[in-house]
Amino acid sequence: MMIALGCLTIIALAIYLLAVITDEFFIPSLDRFAQRFQLPGSVAGASLMAMGSSAPELSIALLSLFKAGGAHSDVGIGTIVGSAVFNILVITGVSAIVQPAHVSWRVVVRDVVMYVASIALLLATFADGRITVAEALAFLVLYGVYLFILFQWETASPIEMTDGVAVSERTTPTHSSGWLYRAHMLVITAMGRLTGHAHITYIRAFLVSVAVIAVISWVLVDVAVVLAGAIGLPPVIVALTILAGGTSVPDMMASIIVARQGRGEMAIVNAIGSNIFDILVGLGLPWLIVLAIRGKTVQVGTGELWFSTLVLLSTVVLLYIFLTTGRRLSRREGWVLLGVYTAYVLWTWLGS
Repeated sequence: MMIALGCLTIIALAIYLLAVITDEFFIPSLDRFAQRFQLPGSVAGASLMAMGSSAPELSIALLSLFKAGGAHSDVGIGTIVGSAVFNILVITGVSAIVQPAHVSWRVVVRDVVMYVASIALLLATFADGRITVAEALAFLVLYGVYLFILFQWETASPIEMTDGVAVSERTTPTHSSGWLYRAHMLVITAMGRLTGHAHITYIRAFLVSVAVIAVISWVLVDVAVVLAGAIGLPPVIVALTILAGGTSVPDMMASIIVARQGRGEMAIVNAIGSNIFDILVGLGLPWLIVLAIRGKTVQVGTGELWFSTLVLLSTVVLLYIFLTTGRRLSRREGWVLLGVYTAYVLWTWLGS
């Protein structure tokens, strides 16, 4: 029991550090990149900003492939898939409860179609339990198609972009009292000394953030494996629920802020767009990197991943039905989504 509690404490601390570093340093450096190269809002949001908000999941997915010769690759995949389930059910559900949202029919259809295509590709790759170079490339090519569609969409309809753009509202403490604020400022000060703030270019802030995120993610994979052994569950179950939910909490807090501002559509569409990035880039890029380095296939496809991916497909159908009934996600439907997620977590834990 003490080992499990210790692991949970380390995981909570690591996830908090990831949230602070991503929010305060990594995403701002990516924003500077977008400004420097004058990227269109849709492309910047769906690429750089999406990478920023998904940095923890992406890093865990990549590093898990190199841990113990790839024996823990399901931890990374589980974090991505579990995070996608959390985003669709919890983030959209909580956003609707905070403020029922009206959505654009065209935007929903566009993103849901691409999202279903992403899940279908994921299921196809799980069919034989291994990933090849061609399959990894297919993930990245499909995301390139998504970026092209977003670019054409913005060119044809130059309206305020909320679709596909990662929410970047601050989710870290801003109050000037309390131990949490003091801990937050300690992290900011330490990272500030490494990055140099305004005195050093944003490139250094980017590189230092990537390095620190990688180290923390490496620790998270190890701790998740230890926790799984302590409670008698497969590591992938811990990844699908605890790691996935923990790394998605900052996005949930940002979505709550946006929903309270009356921009519920942004929160919902951001959840879908973030999932497209997580699946296609968060899995495709790490797979391609490890395949290029090792030159052999990546083994995947446990029963837990199959079940969770099928749940992911079912939930997007449920969300689509909700969004097409009056083009509005109500509070009641938000509670239904939260109930489905609770049932999913219980089934995942008890069924294992």
